[in-house]
Amino acid sequence: MITFEHVSKCYMEGIPALNDISLHIDEGEFVFIVGSSGSGKSTFLKLLTKELEPTEGTITVNGTNLRKLRRKKIPMYRRNIGMVYQDFRLFKDRNVYENVAFAQRVIEESNRTIKKKVPMMLSLVGLAAKYRSRPKQLSGGEQQRVAIARALINEPKILLADEPTGNLDANNAWDIMKLLEEINARGTTVVVVTHNLEIVEAMNKRVITLKKGVLMDDKYPGEKNA
Repeated sequence: MITFEHVSKCYMEGIPALNDISLHIDEGEFVFIVGSSGSGKSTFLKLLTKELEPTEGTITVNGTNLRKLRRKKIPMYRRNIGMVYQDFRLFKDRNVYENVAFAQRVIEESNRTIKKKVPMMLSLVGLAAKYRSRPKQLSGGEQQRVAIARALINEPKILLADEPTGNLDANNAWDIMKLLEEINARGTTVVVVTHNLEIVEAMNKRVITLKKGVLMDDKYPGEKNA
């Protein structure tokens, strides 16, 4: 599903944000990417979404070599990737329904399909009753659920979450992680960047650790720390 082969990314000569990273994530996996600030986590995600190009190496996603992907095909490629952010990135002037429907309108989906899929997705994330609410009327946890619904509405094969619990209290953070686990159980590959080690340790998933751009550890469920 996702393969990095000797991938490096340098923003300035001699200072790699990622240094010779090789790894593989299977379809249907749930993987945490952890590391301190400056470890390369955000660069890792931006390479996957093709916001950045690697300085060296090859990235293959779902059989597509990203280095060979033409610019005009990038939007279509990104439809297979859902993205969830720490700051939710919702439209404050639109209600919950329209925030989720927006992702369908971008790909020019029919109104008939939108009217069918949006309520189904809101039901999945537990917000069916709040479809008319504006973001300011929702809790942080509810706003993140809207963001997840929007990321999933186009049925991506991969969901990338960048610090999805960073702005949430402990209870809401756990609720969001349980939701991501449910989404993963439905077949979506989930990659979560986080600094919340309590959640990482409790969930018993694969954990990839980066430090100053280097892959320091790649621990599968049940394995002890290196």
